[in-house]
Amino acid sequence: MTKAIRRLAAATALSALASMGWAETQGVTDDEIVIGSVNDLSGIFAAVGVPATKGANVVFDRVNANGGVHGRKIRYVVEDNGYQMPRAMQGYNKLLNRDKVFAMLQSLGTPMNLAGFKLLDPKGIPNVAPLSAARQMLQEPMKNKFTSFSSYYDQARVGVKYLAQEFGGDKVCTMYLPTDFGKEILEGSQEGAKEAGITFAAETTHKPDETDFVGSLSKLKEEGCDIVTIALGVRQAITVVGTAKKMGLTDMKFLGTSASFLTVVAQVPGGVTDGFYAAASWQDLWARADEPAPKAFIEEYKAATGEDPVGFSMLGYAAAEMMVKALEAAGPDLTHEGFIAAMETLDYQDELVGNHMTFGPDDHQGADTVYVNVVENGAWKMVYEE
Repeated sequence: MTKAIRRLAAATALSALASMGWAETQGVTDDEIVIGSVNDLSGIFAAVGVPATKGANVVFDRVNANGGVHGRKIRYVVEDNGYQMPRAMQGYNKLLNRDKVFAMLQSLGTPMNLAGFKLLDPKGIPNVAPLSAARQMLQEPMKNKFTSFSSYYDQARVGVKYLAQEFGGDKVCTMYLPTDFGKEILEGSQEGAKEAGITFAAETTHKPDETDFVGSLSKLKEEGCDIVTIALGVRQAITVVGTAKKMGLTDMKFLGTSASFLTVVAQVPGGVTDGFYAAASWQDLWARADEPAPKAFIEEYKAATGEDPVGFSMLGYAAAEMMVKALEAAGPDLTHEGFIAAMETLDYQDELVGNHMTFGPDDHQGADTVYVNVVENGAWKMVYEE
């Protein structure tokens, strides 16, 4: 069965599902839909979570001001996990049992999402566009899970191959948090080295609050590492790159994934991060600021918040737009089954992020392209696409 036929079948199913009614659907009333998120607003990935949340709220505020979706306003409830597991579980329990959310949008953190699935899955609560590119975001049961982009594994794999081919490096190493997030990037780096025909030489593990990387970098220097992949917090990635430059390790190429592909990383004063690479699954916002969709978004976001947007502001906005599209397609008799079927019919070009987004009953990953970028003069520049 082709993807087009599967989408048609899913669309046909919507009318049948609508007849089931939404009277007992959690998070849906006559005038409101409650959407939840367990995000990082104060921890090591706050530079991701804060702008993403603001971007989503720009969309939901606009939609609500225009009457909502099928007459229902969207209430977006965000709980701060501080990138800490206990706080994340408190947030999930509150959202599910007190706020009675209909769906989750943009929950951040691989380990946090995985723990949350144990609460979401039995209730059939959809988990949409998590701020994690881990492969496990589509683990079974996959029915209620939807991701937007390529995995950390593929980002690391493609990025390593590109750097090996471009610069002739022959030894790959990884610096990572010993979490599901870090381990996936480690595995992708190892596979990238294998596909490039070079050696995976060494690895170092780190704590989320670690700030001194001189010892680890000295070890990687001794191992002869040419390419070093990073699966650390945002500030840690910046510190690693800056420390390497101070140590004179100019031959090392550092590669992050989408977790490091942030405007703030590119704009560190003094050119600290110039030459740092990141493989992600969307295109940089400010590199395309003169294009119609990014330009319109920048203007809308700044008018709404008084701030210039960053890359994850764009992702939050795009994720919220996707949620609204699915809610509209699900119709006025909103149920979890109807929403999931509606998500599986989505097929559109997202001019803002630069990807074609398409889903189906057997395909819950919106896009799979990997873009490799490098920081040049305080801005991201795309150098490769696969």
